[in-house]
Amino acid sequence: MKMFDNLSFKLTGAVAALAMTASSGWAEDRVSAVHAFPEFLVYTKTFLAMVDDINARGEGIVQIEVRGGPEAIGMFQQPAAVRDGIVDMVHTPGSFYGANVPEIDAMVAATVTPLEARANGGAEAMDAAHQSRFGVKHLGWIDGGVKFHIYTSKEPVFDDNGVLDLTGVKLRDNPIYHAFFEALNATTASMPATEVYAALEKGVVDAAAWTEIGLMDLKWDEFMKFAIEPPFYNTDIGVIFNKESWDALTPESRELIQSVVIEWEEKSYNDRQTSVTEDRAELEKRGMQFVTMSDEASANYLKMASDAAWARMEGRLKEMGDDGSSYETMRKLYHP
Repeated sequence: MKMFDNLSFKLTGAVAALAMTASSGWAEDRVSAVHAFPEFLVYTKTFLAMVDDINARGEGIVQIEVRGGPEAIGMFQQPAAVRDGIVDMVHTPGSFYGANVPEIDAMVAATVTPLEARANGGAEAMDAAHQSRFGVKHLGWIDGGVKFHIYTSKEPVFDDNGVLDLTGVKLRDNPIYHAFFEALNATTASMPATEVYAALEKGVVDAAAWTEIGLMDLKWDEFMKFAIEPPFYNTDIGVIFNKESWDALTPESRELIQSVVIEWEEKSYNDRQTSVTEDRAELEKRGMQFVTMSDEASANYLKMASDAAWARMEGRLKEMGDDGSSYETMRKLYHP
């Protein structure tokens, strides 16, 4: 009888150990996420497709639950939400929290692509800045290689040097290009992208900057009839992750998420180049006029934009007590 008791005990222990092993093997890391823009915009579609890719490859390892967009947490409040651990992961423009991580302006004014920044150490330096200043990891630069136009409902005016003059123009503002608009004498009004259609409809604003793609998704082309050439800046949309939440993931989960994001840096960059060509053709078909400045005026216009971004970054870093080393590092990596 004692022999059977010992055998029963051993079997019970073995079953329990097997159950524990299976349970730990089946346990998945769970990640919560939100995105800055509405679901119908191409940038959000990219993010959601990337999440689907991670979830498909991460079955049994890690799963990301997307809780919504700006309707769930306001787009300008999302960076603080991921920093504070309210959500684990956010897909957002870096300029929405640029006052906290000034280095993001290097991405705005970059002359390198996301792929080049990944290869030359720029992505690593950007991640380090995010971790030290904001308590988040910067996993990647998504949908890069897309620039901005200023779109207007009225025929644009140029100064004596042929450079766009926005004096008296009511322009929708955004953190990414506020410093540049000040240099162009614009009267600005800051508002989320979701409110701009109504503002255009009511005449609260008569111009806005937006990327080379997506204007028609927002239906702003119903009001905007002119696009100013040349385009300027870069989209600075990235994926940031709460540092404590990231460290709590298994190494396997971290490796999977990071590797997929890096893959999508390249994929989304290539896809968006096609989107830029297609959107321009369709806008011209709908009657959009692309107004081009002279070569000299264009060069001055782009220099004003670049100088504004780098000066803002340098000023913010100085206020934080940076000795100039971070500015010089980012300048070398993102504007060689």
